[in-house]
Amino acid sequence: MQSPTKRKADLKIVILGDASVGKTSLIQRYLEGIFTQDHSSTIGACFSLKQWGPYNVAIWDTAGEERFSGLSSFYCRGASAAIVAYDITQGESLKALYERHLQLLEYAEPKCLIVVVGTKADLVTNRTRQVARTVGETLALEQNEKKGRPRNSFSVDPFFETSAKTGENVEKVFEFILQTCLPLDDSETARKSIRKTSGVDLEQRPSKHLCEDSSRKCCQH
Repeated sequence: MQSPTKRKADLKIVILGDASVGKTSLIQRYLEGIFTQDHSSTIGACFSLKQWGPYNVAIWDTAGEERFSGLSSFYCRGASAAIVAYDITQGESLKALYERHLQLLEYAEPKCLIVVVGTKADLVTNRTRQVARTVGETLALEQNEKKGRPRNSFSVDPFFETSAKTGENVEKVFEFILQTCLPLDDSETARKSIRKTSGVDLEQRPSKHLCEDSSRKCCQH
């Protein structure tokens, strides 16, 4: 039996963004490699735990609706990394980041890594794109500079355009966070030893999300 100390998360990641930008779909694609289209909304927050090499990584998926902003600030506490997501085809979702979500980052750790993610890249065409790639890149660099992480501290910019439907860049988002925040002597060895887990039980079994509201399943958007 593993000791209680082994069950404690070594890294806390929180994901922020407006409702329906696809935050839970992003996490589900990464943890389970699947995409399920479901338009229900997260209530409170959903929690997942993943083992990466010797480390336990907690991923918190927060509710995007304005009425849950107070709860989202609570879940940001102690976060060493944050994914800030918007829908590339919905300019209003970027506006919501500035109006409600970016200020929640003040509750995270002082040197919290901020990764900006544009979602639903599979829907993007010249006609449907509403947020330019350069806007997301600039936002990512600005937010990290506020946390004391200058541009020259990154090997690549902390910005990705992703698709939970096709899997485009989804793994790159999380691998970037893990390799930036967790020290590993051999990241390739750690990558091969990844095990998906659920709850706080670190035994090898399929990963699933746990919601604060146990009466509801976690959403996919």
